[in-house]
Amino acid sequence: MNDPIADMLTRIRNASMVGKDTVLIPDSRIKRDILKVIQAKGYVDGFSSEKETPGYLTVKLSDKKMQKIERVSKPGCRVYTKKSDIPSVLQGMGMIVISTSRGVMTGSEAKKQGLGGEIICKIY
Repeated sequence: MNDPIADMLTRIRNASMVGKDTVLIPDSRIKRDILKVIQAKGYVDGFSSEKETPGYLTVKLSDKKMQKIERVSKPGCRVYTKKSDIPSVLQGMGMIVISTSRGVMTGSEAKKQGLGGEIICKIY
């Protein structure tokens, strides 16, 4: 697998479209950080690692529907932004997940803290 973050986003998108309540995702630290940001905005109800499936996270999807969740920065073409150029999604209705020097956060949090970084994904 070349892009594990894109795989995670695709698993969440597919499970959400078919109406599943939970989805299994291979575990990693960056995925946990992204899921924490997505959970804070209400797109995911929670996630945990189960003893039955070691190495995987069980993600509980919320009722809040995601119209689209897409990867912006890819392994072959990284997309970085300055603090002044952080884009908004649907005039603030969506969110951008950014990896900064102080961790993974939303685009609005990065703007408030005056940080730029790599744009990981857009959700709306």
